[in-house]
Amino acid sequence: MTKSSMLKSSIAKKVAMALSGLFLIMFLALHFFINLTSVFSADTFNAMSHFMGYNPIIQFVMQPILVAGVVFHFVMGIVLERKNQKARPIAYAKYDGAANASWASRNMIISGLVVLAFLGLHMYDFWCHEMVYKYVEGNAIDETRYFHELVAKFESPIRTGLYSIAFLLLSLHLWHGFTSSLQSIGFDNKIGKSLHKIGYAFAIIVPFGFIFIALFHHFNQ
Repeated sequence: MTKSSMLKSSIAKKVAMALSGLFLIMFLALHFFINLTSVFSADTFNAMSHFMGYNPIIQFVMQPILVAGVVFHFVMGIVLERKNQKARPIAYAKYDGAANASWASRNMIISGLVVLAFLGLHMYDFWCHEMVYKYVEGNAIDETRYFHELVAKFESPIRTGLYSIAFLLLSLHLWHGFTSSLQSIGFDNKIGKSLHKIGYAFAIIVPFGFIFIALFHHFNQ
């Protein structure tokens, strides 16, 4: 493979990584919006959760796409990180990371793996429970169960604490990841600067919003 083709391949991987990240951000925003309704109206949360849980397009089309997007994003992140390390073996030994880059940018793999572990816990808590409820136990449809199930998950202080820590790391991951994604797809201009500000706001508002939701339900048992 020529140097030019290797460069193009590297750029293509970075663009694919960026697009998959932006795709996942849209799902994260939707998930946050639905969960936030649980703070204000149990009925609204139940209605939206029931729609998401029984709509065939969401269940059998969008949900598999989301899972594939998560797997692709994290696998591609590890591939790119390993490639960068191999490309600069000497520079890393002399590199003073704290003086040249933020903690978030130097530890994207660490924060990403923690977030991936959190997603595994989240899938176990909600998705697996949903599959057992609907397809294994064969329970009758109950459109009012979602709010009580959500609140019950945050009864434990340990579980609530783990969720909060995971979202703190997600905030750091998004803080650097959003900027890198925009640069990778060519938005490093005036429009890009405005989008960066939106990205920074998203990296703070959404993860800390999830923490607020968890703490709200924990302390209002």
